[in-house]
Amino acid sequence: MVIADDQAMVRTGFSMIIDSQPDMEVVGEAADGVAAVDLARRLRPDVVLLDIRMPRMDGLEALRLLAGKGVADPIKVVVVTTFDLDEYVHTALSTGACGFLLKDSGPALLVEAVRAAVSGDAMISPSITVRLLKHLSPPTRAHDDARLSPRELDVVKLIARGLTNAEIAEHLFIAVGTVKTHLGSVHMKLGARNRVEIAAWAWEHRLVD
Repeated sequence: MVIADDQAMVRTGFSMIIDSQPDMEVVGEAADGVAAVDLARRLRPDVVLLDIRMPRMDGLEALRLLAGKGVADPIKVVVVTTFDLDEYVHTALSTGACGFLLKDSGPALLVEAVRAAVSGDAMISPSITVRLLKHLSPPTRAHDDARLSPRELDVVKLIARGLTNAEIAEHLFIAVGTVKTHLGSVHMKLGARNRVEIAAWAWEHRLVD
């Protein structure tokens, strides 16, 4: 993994969290966008943690170069920033980010976001997820959840509220592995690419107040 942030203390903190995981390792750090792009292209890490406001080149431009449209071999990028402006969130996700987290989201969510990116999923800070989905237009189609089992619906509703897999497991008194199994089934039945699209489906069908 490569960590890009202009603050040394943030890079150190993220490195400690990532390196504490038995299956994760930080292979490089960058203090600006230009260095981040160069390092990521040379090292080809599984995931890049990318800040937005950095010198020489901001994180959104670095994201475009690493994972944007037309990139032949895109690298998975999770944006981790202090700023949760809607413009930043929309731009990052439309440019190809695999996640968008606030720096105060905590170690557990950071680790889960990295794992989600590696597995092809997307993770967004719960507060941002809820705020974005509330902006969706009112649903025009009928509420149709017949394809999902009651337990799958429980999982979907909690995803729409912004809960992580671990939090869903605790809430429903089931194992994290069971949550992942339900999620796999939901992905297939709904044709959703990631948990963000699952959450959007739940909000569109008024499964969440």
